[in-house]
Amino acid sequence: MPRTDPPLTGLRVLDLATLFAGPLAATMLGDFGAEVVKVEHPTRPDPSRGHGPSKDGVGLWWKLLARNKRTITLDLSKPGGRATLLRLAATADVIIENFRPGTLEKWDLGWEELSAANPRLVLTRVTGFGQFGPYAHRPGFGTLAEAMSGFAAITGEPDAPPTLPPFGLADSIAGLATAYAVMTALAARDRTGRGQVVDMAIIEPILTVLGPQPLWYDQLGHVQPRTGNRSQNNAPRGTYRTADGGWVAVSTSAQSVAERLMHLVGRPELIDEPWFATGAERARHTDVLDAAVGSWIAERSREEVLLAFDKAEAAVAPIQDVREVMTDPQYAALGTITTVDDPELGPLRMQNVLFRLSATPGAIRWAGRPHGADTDAVLTELGLGPARLAELRAEGAV
Repeated sequence: MPRTDPPLTGLRVLDLATLFAGPLAATMLGDFGAEVVKVEHPTRPDPSRGHGPSKDGVGLWWKLLARNKRTITLDLSKPGGRATLLRLAATADVIIENFRPGTLEKWDLGWEELSAANPRLVLTRVTGFGQFGPYAHRPGFGTLAEAMSGFAAITGEPDAPPTLPPFGLADSIAGLATAYAVMTALAARDRTGRGQVVDMAIIEPILTVLGPQPLWYDQLGHVQPRTGNRSQNNAPRGTYRTADGGWVAVSTSAQSVAERLMHLVGRPELIDEPWFATGAERARHTDVLDAAVGSWIAERSREEVLLAFDKAEAAVAPIQDVREVMTDPQYAALGTITTVDDPELGPLRMQNVLFRLSATPGAIRWAGRPHGADTDAVLTELGLGPARLAELRAEGAV
């Protein structure tokens, strides 16, 4: 089948956001062909440039988060920066920003001004708590969403403190949700001819992926407790140590898988127990099931366990750190880790685009670029000549 341009070719996105949720949404769009222009402050770059380990003074997280983006600088609080952004907005389809509510309005760059410059524009606002409500004015980060949503309350061992994830979970979920929201707003624009405002609160998407907790509480008064690696919905389920010191994760969400597992570990008589017939009832007998599965796994190497589970069609996965992820044969077959040539650091291995399309695939064209690397090129394309660029520099607007 002949391949055509990526599906979002022709879409122009201005990424005014910093750190993770908003910029990740722009990355997802850029991976599938959108032209993304990353706008940073001239003297205060996106803080994600300095997050995590660096090599030769170059932040590695930035290389991932800012891939497929052209980078320019603008101080939106300066008259020249404001005027330039309005000119850019007139050429764009989407703006993604994460300033505190009221900040763009303070600079006379709110929805009224932006939509006047471009009625087809989709303005996507990503904040911790949304654009209104008693917490809207507060600084918001993913950590607060992980705490506030109920995620931390159910994460960890029953007798241990609530646990926060050691990575940007809520931000990442919100980033993916924001990309979906943008595409939804663009679909509406295709019908109406007009853009609109997307209001994304980071505290909301993580609550959605936590499942039916509000419904359980509303109808039953049930508050989900911390259960560690165990589940209230099925058993056996958890992590188990192998004879050679490795670890595996086991799941039995399907009844047939649970039954095959009992045959594998030599305890088929448990299948005949009345309580074995449903996942919830099995979960009430986790100690018995964990003892059966855990003791069997503990007598075998990780490789032996994986092979035996595969043969028995029982569900298992090795618990891998990033070193094993980089060489895992399934990830290799999918092309999940790809290599990107970078002018600053040479070949970089990173996660590939999020999914595969058979006819119009996405691609990583370049990794994150230096601060302001494309300012002159982008603004020249906008019609600004050398004299105007010099004026903006003198003003400190770029």
